[in-house]
Amino acid sequence: MKVQVNTDRNIQGDERLEEYVEQVLADTLGRFADQLTRVVVHLSDANAGKAGDDDKRCMMEARIAGRRPTAIAHQAGTVREAINGAADKIERVLDKELGKLGH
Repeated sequence: MKVQVNTDRNIQGDERLEEYVEQVLADTLGRFADQLTRVVVHLSDANAGKAGDDDKRCMMEARIAGRRPTAIAHQAGTVREAINGAADKIERVLDKELGKLGH
C-alpha cells in the first residue's frame, strides 16, 4: 500500500508528518494492505492559520485494486486529531465495503 501525503500552503508538510501518517495508516489499515494500492491523504487548514475550532481537515482516498476509490473527510482541532479521525472513518468504510465482497 503506497501512501501519498499532500498539504495546503497553511500546513507544514515534512518528513515527520509523512512518517506519522504512514504509521497511523499501517496501524489502522494494515490488514487491508493486500487490497489497497494507494491511500492519498490531503491535509488543509480551513482558517488559514487563524484560531478556530475544528479547522484542520483531513481527506483520505483509499484506492482498492479493481474498484472505485473510497473517500472520506474528518475535521478536528489539530492536524493529528484530523488524521486519526479520518483513519478511523476510512477503516469503518473499508470494513463494510470489503466485508460485502467477502475479503
